[in-house]
Amino acid sequence: MIHTIIHIILDIIESFGYIGIFIFMAIESSVLPLPSEIIMIPAGYLVWEGKMNAFLAIFAGTLGSLVGALCNYFIAVKIGRIFVIKYGKFFFMREKSLIATERFFNKHGEISTFIGRLIPVVRHYISLPAGLAKMKLWHFSLFTLIGACIWVSILTAFGWWLGDTFRGININEIANTFGKGELDTTQQYIKQKMHTILFGVLGFVCVCVGLYIWVIWKRNQKKDTIDS
Repeated sequence: MIHTIIHIILDIIESFGYIGIFIFMAIESSVLPLPSEIIMIPAGYLVWEGKMNAFLAIFAGTLGSLVGALCNYFIAVKIGRIFVIKYGKFFFMREKSLIATERFFNKHGEISTFIGRLIPVVRHYISLPAGLAKMKLWHFSLFTLIGACIWVSILTAFGWWLGDTFRGININEIANTFGKGELDTTQQYIKQKMHTILFGVLGFVCVCVGLYIWVIWKRNQKKDTIDS
C-alpha cells in the first residue's frame, strides 16, 4: 500500500512539477502523516536530472509548508480554545494547560516555531499550539518560512547528491527507501545517510536552543543589574 502511494506521489510530482510539490508539502505540513522525505528528496533528484530548477523546487516546497502550517494555525485560532474547554479533558488537556501554552508561546513562540519545523513529527503539529496561543501571524509566518526553507533545502540537496552519487539509481528506488518493506544495500545506505542528516539537524537545533537560552539569561542578568 505504501509503495503504491509513493508511486502516485512521484507520478504527480513528475506530471505537475512545482504545483505537485506545493500541494504535497502543504499536506505534509498539516496533521496528515505524509513524510517530506518522499516529496523533496525525489524533487532534488529531478533537479539533478535537469527536469526541475533547484530554486523553484525549494520555493514551492517552502511555500507549501507555510500554507499547510497556516491552515493548522487558523483552525487552532478559530476553534482550538472552544475545543480544549469542551473536550480537552478527554485528551488530558485542561484549560490550565491552554493558559500555560499561551504564556509559553507569548515568550518563546518564535524559537519554538523555528525549531519545530526542523524536528520530525513535531513539524506536523507545531502550528496548533501557536494558533491556540494566538501568536502574532507575521511572526509565525516568518519563522515557519525560515525553518521550512532550511529543511526543504536540506532534503533537495540530499536528493541532488543521491543522483550525482548513484547515477544509475531510479527515482522510485530512492522514494521506496522511506516506505515499508525490505531494503537493498543501496537503499540501506541512503537511509543511514538520512539518519546522519537528521542527527545533524537535531544537533543544530540543540545549538540554537542553547544560544537562545544563553541570550535570555544574559538579557535577564543585564535587567537585574539595571534594576539593582
